[in-house]
Amino acid sequence: MKYFVTGVAGQLGHDVMNELNKRGHDGVGTDLAPEYAGIQDGSYVTKAEYVSMDITDADVVAKVIADVNPDVIVHCAAWTAVDAAEDEDKQDLVRAINVNGTQNIADAAKKVDAKMVYLSTDYVFNGQGEEPWKADDKNYQPLNFYGQTKLEGELAVSKSLDKYFIVRIAWVFGVNGANFIKTMLKLSENHDTLTVVSDQIGTPTYTYDLARLLVDMTETEKYGYYHATNEGGYISWADFATEIFKQAGKNVTVTPVTTAEYGASKAARPFNSRLNKNKLVENGFEPLPTWQDALARYLKLIIK
Repeated sequence: MKYFVTGVAGQLGHDVMNELNKRGHDGVGTDLAPEYAGIQDGSYVTKAEYVSMDITDADVVAKVIADVNPDVIVHCAAWTAVDAAEDEDKQDLVRAINVNGTQNIADAAKKVDAKMVYLSTDYVFNGQGEEPWKADDKNYQPLNFYGQTKLEGELAVSKSLDKYFIVRIAWVFGVNGANFIKTMLKLSENHDTLTVVSDQIGTPTYTYDLARLLVDMTETEKYGYYHATNEGGYISWADFATEIFKQAGKNVTVTPVTTAEYGASKAARPFNSRLNKNKLVENGFEPLPTWQDALARYLKLIIK
């Protein structure tokens, strides 16, 4: 099959392109930069076609996707700077990318009759309680502007298309970009004690593992809403940091603190990022490996 992948300079888009190459699929990647601007660590740069495209330009999106004529569109591109999205002077741009851009992709997908994968987030929910959010929950109450725009992106896809996969993820990490693991390792170079929030609960998602699942999905017609994180149980950010330092052999003490003690961020953060992934198994998809295993594999790649 032929795939069109947005946001290939980011963590997930990069791994999706490499997964497609491994399976022998024809993948065309896109991002804003005139040339591919991500890391060049694998098959992506040497084997895959790249085209520059601004997803907020409806006419350009329609033309590029019509020319590519893909069977599947995997839409990874998004504004993901959660705190910056709260700035009033940036909100028009955030909405243009996460809502209008997604609508443009969905409209183009409909014209070429392509399947569409839209990556969303637990931030579409209110982040309260302790019950894991189910994939088909409709109790939407986004806590911040980023979450609101991602919800509007979901609705743009579900109202425009029949052949879609809306996949919510959380606590993402991959080789091609910044993430919590890289931040912790950087801080460990100059600190032997770190305070990390302990009352926000969820599960990490390794983009390498997620890319495999997304391609698995697109090879079926089991459309709908899904939740996808690594297995291994629900943890706090403090738990995650502790395991990072343990596996990396860093002598750093993690001091758990509440969100209130840590200090308020510009954007409200969910306390409950637990995602119920039962629907994956119910539909015959292979769950992701445990986050502990994913972390071990990831550290081998990034620690030289």
